[in-house]
Amino acid sequence: MSDNLDFNEFHWLLAIVQSIDVGVVVLDRQYRVQVWNTFMENRSGRPPNEVHQQSFFSLFPEVDQEWFRHKVESVITLGTPAFTIWEQRPYLVRFKNYQPITGQEEFMFQNTTMLPLQATNSAIEHICLIIYDVTNVAVNKQQLQTVNLQLQQLSRTDRLTGLSNRGYWEECLKHEYARHRRYQSSAALVMFDIDHFKKVNDTYGHPAGDQVIQACAEVVREQVRDTDYAGRYGGEEFVILLPDIDSAGAGLFAERLRKRIEALLVTYEGQTIPFTVSLGVADLSLPTEQYQQLIERADQALYASKKGGRNQVSFYTG
Repeated sequence: MSDNLDFNEFHWLLAIVQSIDVGVVVLDRQYRVQVWNTFMENRSGRPPNEVHQQSFFSLFPEVDQEWFRHKVESVITLGTPAFTIWEQRPYLVRFKNYQPITGQEEFMFQNTTMLPLQATNSAIEHICLIIYDVTNVAVNKQQLQTVNLQLQQLSRTDRLTGLSNRGYWEECLKHEYARHRRYQSSAALVMFDIDHFKKVNDTYGHPAGDQVIQACAEVVREQVRDTDYAGRYGGEEFVILLPDIDSAGAGLFAERLRKRIEALLVTYEGQTIPFTVSLGVADLSLPTEQYQQLIERADQALYASKKGGRNQVSFYTG
């Protein structure tokens, strides 16, 4: 009676292993396949009789042998399970993705559990791999992360110019000012606006004015470094934060920007729109109590350029 019960239990267990919707593979200490369930057969295209006693590494050459052996030996030595998740390692074995919802993915994302299998003599001579298809979960999480990044980018971006909006670049200025206070690093702020911009709008129309603003933004993008922060202050005013640059370096940048914009030819509905910009430069070489002072000083320097005849660069000197 006891033998019959044991046989029934084994039969039921085998049926479960074969029908369960996860991959089940049992390996011996030489990494040869001993058990291969229906999930593995369907995904690999190899039946159990073909893979039995075959090396796991010959069946799946994409597996990092050194990493896998180290992982398995730890499981055997400690006698405790080990796990891998798709965020750290997208898959253990490369299977094609056949999920209808996530069909655009080339491969199946997987989580894997490695279980030590203890024999009746308490020795661990086999390891069970349980492979879970988590493609839907992985793809949904990746899509959510992508959407969140896009929303974050939109929240930082001025829609007309594609440059940073005021909230974001001012936050960057705040961080740069904190770095200056801690490490005495240098930084400069260039502020400029488009000369007689109201006349541009009145003469050519607001859509033409928008095109002029966009043309200025494109020049700014061409001139800044990867470490700089360029943004729109509001209306026709722009700012560029230049970390690790003193007043002289910022002045060279501002003059180069001025000349480049002066040479622009913006055409709208067959009409060429001439325009120039006035620029102000302030840096952190003079004592400051708060980051807003740098904005105020750059604005004062910009006003000096306008008062001095426009289309020029002026510096805040205190």
